[in-house]
Amino acid sequence: MTRPLSVGLAGLGTVGAGLLKLLRDNAAVVTARAGRPIAVTAVAARDRTRDRGVPLTGLRWYDDPVALAADKAIDVVVEAIGGSEGPARALVTAALAAGKPVVSANKALLAVHGAELAASAERAGVVLGFEAAVAGGIPVIKALREGLAGNHITRVAGILNGTCNYILTVMRERGREFAEVLAEAQKLGYAEADPSFDIDGIDAAHKLAILAALAFGRPVAFDAVHVEGIRRISALDIAFAGDLGYRIKLLGLARRTEAGIEARVHPCMVPQAAPIARVDGVFNAVVAEGDFVGRIMLEGRGAGAGPTASALAADLIDIARGRTTPVWGAASGALSDAPSVPMAAHVGTYYLRLMVVDRPGVIADVTAVLRDEGISLESMLQRGRSPGEAVPVVLVTHETREAAMSAALARIAALDAVLEDPAMIRIEPA
Repeated sequence: MTRPLSVGLAGLGTVGAGLLKLLRDNAAVVTARAGRPIAVTAVAARDRTRDRGVPLTGLRWYDDPVALAADKAIDVVVEAIGGSEGPARALVTAALAAGKPVVSANKALLAVHGAELAASAERAGVVLGFEAAVAGGIPVIKALREGLAGNHITRVAGILNGTCNYILTVMRERGREFAEVLAEAQKLGYAEADPSFDIDGIDAAHKLAILAALAFGRPVAFDAVHVEGIRRISALDIAFAGDLGYRIKLLGLARRTEAGIEARVHPCMVPQAAPIARVDGVFNAVVAEGDFVGRIMLEGRGAGAGPTASALAADLIDIARGRTTPVWGAASGALSDAPSVPMAAHVGTYYLRLMVVDRPGVIADVTAVLRDEGISLESMLQRGRSPGEAVPVVLVTHETREAAMSAALARIAALDAVLEDPAMIRIEPA
């Protein structure tokens, strides 16, 4: 029998334990597809006493992940530690320097240091696999880098964070406020004790930076991604979105324009009939548009032991078969130097919700500001009257530039009759 592919696994949390279980439970199918057995032979983790739910007997154990990378009996290193710095970065750097292929589920590491690590992998002539870093078990990395390799990709968009999608889904279905649903999500294990990484959009931005690099064939550029989260989304805005024929989703969107690459993460209103609008709960989805393939959409579970282990195993099978692809789809010298487009240059339509004192002249003051900034209105919605009291007013604009909208919002917020900061949500066509 062909010699097994020997794997060194760093990190025995949910993801690492899930990979161990998959490689053992599905050993026969993995061997058939890889052409040889794949076996974890060494591990690195901090606590040797903790029960991971899988047997660890017979495995060589390292307390220091970097020492794992130096084990000459290991053919490939799997990094399942997490984080953009510290042990994860040190391990991957050391493994590539030692000429060992690396498979990682670490979106933060790839988003922040992906250009540097890709260069290291290219110099060493080894694989850096990261299918598991974006959208869990959805094979979106292979789809963009290999399946759509013959296309010019013009746009990629997706629901990239299951925690946010779950919160927005429950808010819509039950008419509840953000803070209440977040607390419930934490109790159910869908949100971390400190949920800021998810709800402030950072997790989705890491993943979008990776997708944009693959889609547009340029070095990863996390710093160029505009990021907003969902903390300010209210049940009132979700209800108004429904009235207008939309659903609110936190989307990552990257687009090729004549000026360069636009990459942004923020809440969006999408038409209720759009396929991505119907992706609910903890599910993820990615849409890609190519010049020959048209539009495709991939949907599935974006996190968890099983889906992430599935993606890690796919990369290991490629390595066992000797299949190699440049990290970002092309050699470093062939990557694009397309510039990043600032958010202020974005052009789109906008939803505005104002809480104003119900008195004559208020709407005239608001529309005067919009007129001065060159913004025209498509529609206005006001329900009921309450003279002298606060009432919501909803405005939907025609296409306008982000910079103009930002200037208008600052002026509208300063009006005496406007009682709180305006709520603004960008509208995406699909």
